[in-house]
Amino acid sequence: MTVFNSRKTEYKDKIRAIATDEPVKLRIIVPRSMNCSCAVLWVAKENESPTYYNMFWAGMCGNDHEYWELHFSATTPGLYWYHFELDTPWGKSFVRNVGHGIGDFAPDGDDFQQTVYDSSFVTPDWLKGGIIYQIFPDRFYNSGKKKRGVRSTRVMRPWGEEPYWREEQMNGIWNNDYFGGDLKGVEEKLPYLADLGVSCIYLNPIFEANSNHRYDTADYERIDPLLGTQSDLKHLCKVAGEEYGISVILDGVFSHTGCDSKYFNLYGNYDTVGAYNSKSSPYFDWYKFIDYPDNYHSWWGIKLLPEIVEENESYRRYICGKDGILRKWMRCGVAGWRLDVADELPDIFLDDLRKAVKEENENAIIIGEVWEDATTKFAYGQRRRYFMGDQLDSVMNYPFADAILNYVRLGNADAFFDAVMSIVENYPPQVTDVLMNHIGTHDTQRAITRLAGENADGYGRHWQYEHNRLSEQNYLKGVSMMKIASLLQYTLPGVPSVYYGDEIGMQGMKDPFNRACMDWEHPNTELHRWYRRLGEIRRGCHVFAQGSFEPVFCRHKTVAYIRSDENSMALVAVNLDDCAVDIPVGREWNGAYTFFGDSITDGIIHLEPYRYSMHTVVK
Repeated sequence: MTVFNSRKTEYKDKIRAIATDEPVKLRIIVPRSMNCSCAVLWVAKENESPTYYNMFWAGMCGNDHEYWELHFSATTPGLYWYHFELDTPWGKSFVRNVGHGIGDFAPDGDDFQQTVYDSSFVTPDWLKGGIIYQIFPDRFYNSGKKKRGVRSTRVMRPWGEEPYWREEQMNGIWNNDYFGGDLKGVEEKLPYLADLGVSCIYLNPIFEANSNHRYDTADYERIDPLLGTQSDLKHLCKVAGEEYGISVILDGVFSHTGCDSKYFNLYGNYDTVGAYNSKSSPYFDWYKFIDYPDNYHSWWGIKLLPEIVEENESYRRYICGKDGILRKWMRCGVAGWRLDVADELPDIFLDDLRKAVKEENENAIIIGEVWEDATTKFAYGQRRRYFMGDQLDSVMNYPFADAILNYVRLGNADAFFDAVMSIVENYPPQVTDVLMNHIGTHDTQRAITRLAGENADGYGRHWQYEHNRLSEQNYLKGVSMMKIASLLQYTLPGVPSVYYGDEIGMQGMKDPFNRACMDWEHPNTELHRWYRRLGEIRRGCHVFAQGSFEPVFCRHKTVAYIRSDENSMALVAVNLDDCAVDIPVGREWNGAYTFFGDSITDGIIHLEPYRYSMHTVVK
C-alpha cells in the first residue's frame, strides 16, 4: 500500500496550489508493523527554517495499516517544501517524494512542493473555456489596403512565396522580406475566426520595427506602417469584441529594443538622440554599455537587440506609467498582454506592469513566456514569484505542449500524465484555467511537422529546407496525429492556443519555415472541419472552463481522463497502442452522450488501435 501520494485525494484533498490561510488535508498510511509512536509534518518555506507539525492518529486502514493526518495552512504566499517524519522503535523514518507524486520511506528522496498564493489573487474569467488564436501579422492576410510611410528598403514579396532563408537572399539584412499582412486583413477574417470558436486573438508584435517578426521594437508608440495605424487597431478591437465576442491581446517586448530604433538609433535613421548617439541621450541609462558606444549587452548576444535595464525608473515609467505604453494601447481596446521572455524581466518591472495593467482594466490578461514550470523557475539569482498574486495571470504552457506532442509521437502514457499532473499540482487553479495551451508557435516547428516529420534540433536552415515538406504518406499520418493532439489540447485544463494555419494542416520547420503565409487557397478541409467541431464542443461544454482534472486510466500507450464540475463530466480516452484496449470507467457512464468513438457499454470503453473517444454526462 502506498504511504503517500500527493496526486490522489485520499492522501491530499487539494491537488493544486492553495491560497493563504486555506487548509489542505494531508494523510499518510503507515504499516502497523512499524509501531509508529509519533508522526510529524516537516515544512520549510523557501529560504526559511523548517517548522514541525504534529499529526494525529486517525484510525485503522484495514487490519495492517493506520492513518495519520493533519490540516496544514500557510499565512504568507510562497513555495513550501514538505516531507513526513515518523518515530519508531528502530529510529526515525522519513517519507519523501520518490517521483510521480509518490511518497515512500526514502531518506534520500526529494521534498514535496506546495505552492501558496495570495488569497486575493484572481484571473480573468472571460478567457476560461475559450480559444486563443495566434497570428503572425505579416503572414496572416493582406487586405490590399495601401501602406503609407513604409521604408523603401523593405523587400515586398508576392503572397504565398517561400520566406527568404538563404543568406544571399537577405542581401545582408535578415528578416527583411515582407508579404503585407495587416490589421485590416485580420479584421476581414474575423468571421473565419469566429467560425473556429476563437474568443481571443494573440498578435505577435505590431509596433514599428525593422524586421518582419518585429521583436526589435523601433517605436513603442506607433503601429508599424505596414500593418496599419492606431485607428486600425482600435477598429479591429471594437469590431472583434462587439460583433464576434473576440478579445485582442498584444505581444509586449520589453527586455530589449532594436538597435535601429528611436531609443538606440545605431544607424541614425531616427530624428532622436539615441543612446548610441550620445551619453546625454534621455535613453542612455536604459541600456547596458560595456565600452561605449559599440560594446553593449544584447539579447542572447545578438547585437541587433540591445538589452534594456528594466529596473531603470525612467524606462519603467515610460512603459508602466500613468500615460505609459501599456495604458496607451489598452485604451485602444486591447484586452491584455503576452510578455516576451518574461523570465528575463525582473520582479520590480513585473510588479509595476501588473499594477498598470490591472488599474487600467482589472479584467485584462497577463501571459508570460516561460518555457518551464513557472512555479519553480529560477532567474535573476532567485526563485521567481510569478503566481503568488502580484505578477502574471498565466504562461505559455510549454510543459503541456511537450507532453501532448511527445505522447502522440512516442506513446508513453506514464510520461504524459506525469507532465500534466506536475503542472496541475503546482499551479494555482485560477492560473491553470487560463494557461495558454499551444502545440506550436512562431518559435517552434509546425505541430504537424514535429509530429510526422524529422526533429530539426541541431540542424541548420539548409537541412531544414530539404526536410521542410512531408511526404504524402507522412502528411496523411500527420493529419491523423494532429486530430489526436488537438483533442488533448482542447480538453486538458487551460485554454487551447492555435497557431495560425495549424488548423488547415500547414507544415514547416523552424523560423522562417514555420512563418509562411496563411494558405487560404489550399486548406486541409478535413482538419479544418475537425477544429471547427472542437470549437463547437468547447463552446457547448462548460466543464472545460474550470472543471477539475482526474486521470482514470494509464497503461502503456493508452490514457483516459475526466474533466468534472458541479453540473457535468467529460471523459476523454486515447489509445495509441497497436492492439485494442478495454478501459473500465464505471457504469455511470452508460448512456453518456458520445462525441467521438463508440458508445460505452457496461462501464467499458472499447478503443481500437490509434483511436479516441469523448463522452459527456450531466450530473
